[in-house]
Amino acid sequence: MDSMTSQSSQAPQSPQAPQSPHTFQVDLRGLVDLLSHHLYSSPKVYLRELLQNAVDAITARRAEQPDAPARVRLFAENGTLRVEDSGIGLTEADVHDLLATIGRSSKRDDGGIQEVRSDFLGQFGIGLLACFVVAERIRVVSRSARTPDASPVEWTAADDGSYTVRTLPDEARPEPGTTVHLVARPGAAEWLSPARVLTLARDFGSLLPYDVRVGEEAVTDLPAPWDRAYPSPAGRRVALARHCHDLFGFTPLDSIELDVPLAGIRGVAYVVPTAVSPAQRASHRVHLKGMLLTERAEQLLPDWAFFVRCVLDTDSLRPTASRESLYEDETLAAVREALGERIRSWLTGLAAGDPERLAAFLSVHYLGVKSLARHDREMLRTMLPWLPFETTDGRLSLEEFAQRHPVVHFTRTVEEYRQVAPIASAQGVGVVNGGYTYDSELVEALPSVRPGTVVAELDADTVTAHLDVLDPDEELALAGFLSAARAKLDPLGCDVVLRAFHPLSVPALHLDDRSSRHEQARAEAEEQADDLWAGILGSLRGSAPRARLVLNHLNPLIRRISSLTDRELIGTATESLYGQALLMAQRPLRPADSALLNRAFIGLLEWATHTDPGSGPGHGSGPGHGEGGRR
Repeated sequence: MDSMTSQSSQAPQSPQAPQSPHTFQVDLRGLVDLLSHHLYSSPKVYLRELLQNAVDAITARRAEQPDAPARVRLFAENGTLRVEDSGIGLTEADVHDLLATIGRSSKRDDGGIQEVRSDFLGQFGIGLLACFVVAERIRVVSRSARTPDASPVEWTAADDGSYTVRTLPDEARPEPGTTVHLVARPGAAEWLSPARVLTLARDFGSLLPYDVRVGEEAVTDLPAPWDRAYPSPAGRRVALARHCHDLFGFTPLDSIELDVPLAGIRGVAYVVPTAVSPAQRASHRVHLKGMLLTERAEQLLPDWAFFVRCVLDTDSLRPTASRESLYEDETLAAVREALGERIRSWLTGLAAGDPERLAAFLSVHYLGVKSLARHDREMLRTMLPWLPFETTDGRLSLEEFAQRHPVVHFTRTVEEYRQVAPIASAQGVGVVNGGYTYDSELVEALPSVRPGTVVAELDADTVTAHLDVLDPDEELALAGFLSAARAKLDPLGCDVVLRAFHPLSVPALHLDDRSSRHEQARAEAEEQADDLWAGILGSLRGSAPRARLVLNHLNPLIRRISSLTDRELIGTATESLYGQALLMAQRPLRPADSALLNRAFIGLLEWATHTDPGSGPGHGSGPGHGEGGRR
């Protein structure tokens, strides 16, 4: 320990000048409650406040004395903490002025201590008093570098709001600077333990520009990992990957250099190696002039960049009052845009020069790129050969799909796609599943970056138009069957049509669109509403097309069912086909649909197990009852 350390820590207790009791000009107990429960997220910020004060004091002294020592030392033991700095120090007038009135700053421009505020991290008065979150008593011994003839001054405060100020002999602190002594509050000693102090100091101060130590353990680790020289690009990637793992707990897919000189930003963005939800906003580590400001800077990047975690240092962003988050202003908006542009440039660079790494990235984070491409036509154009979509031709990019099909059909929901995909594919109609996040927007934007491309939303009419119609005479012969089938499904708002299509294994296809589903929901609500609401809902009745059950006349089962003559059996079979088509489309079932499935299942069981040929279910139709029953 140097001479300043040993002497300042053993300052004499007898006053050189009479002590005078004073009281803070606030309710200190209320302030401590405010700080600990409402302003700061954790008691740990007390150490950041002490480091900020020490660093600001050194910065102020070096502005006047460029060769002044720049060191901060922390000593913790037995529930106490001592923090020493070689900074600008305070006079007795400064102590009264800065520590008696909460909110006054040592970085002011009204005479006395005058510096450019942007060079400093915090405010001495409020920062020091924040230590009462963990301390019941604070003692400050300081000597000013501006007035060498002034004696050291001691400020001692208790958590009841009282404090005393006295001058000390010169030998109490021979050199300029400040020493802060803390005594832990009951139950808070752990926050002042050596191990905790070292951990917090390294977390908050690893990028500070001065020599900071806890005992003999170094805290600062400069230059920052992204500013270091490495023997090769591969060595740099390995080193940054190790830094990411130490900091965030994962090995990144890649590292993106963040350098925005106009905003005073240097850092790195690490690409997360696993898929993350776009709704989950990533948190980032932001250092302000070397001091860790926050680990949860969610607003630092655009929403679409949720696939990276950043760590950076800045001297331009403005902290909030708690200095634990960023103030939303024009500067932050400009920084967000600049960082987003840097990540965009990285993506386009991969597309141009490293397709294998791009493919590896997209296999995990295609959703983030799609989010970006929605609003950035240049990015969509760049990513067209790479972005994967689910289509009836397999998993393809929009570029590949558009090259195969003159018209790019798409559905807006996954359910619609599942309804039509097998049938459309068999008929040679290409369909893109636009039901996943952002996909329908990107398909609709395709003509803007690929002129001449025709894009059309696929609806029930389009699908039906591609299915082969029956010969009129053959359909007329089945009029009785169709009449019975339509009567059965009419209460459900569903029509029945016969078509011939592939694959033969599909007996029936349920087709509808959003407008028909909306009309179904309206009709159901009208049926259950009272007279007033039923009248209102009835006035909203539209001319939406009805859902339809398309029966495949090429399917052997449909051929057998269509030859039935018993209307009850036709109805039960039609309900079964309707339910099966809904299940195959993986559509959510309405209560009426569930009741229909249950009724059809029970009806078929009764039919299959009934042994009286004269009294089968439904008005005497059973096995062996007429030609239709045998079929």
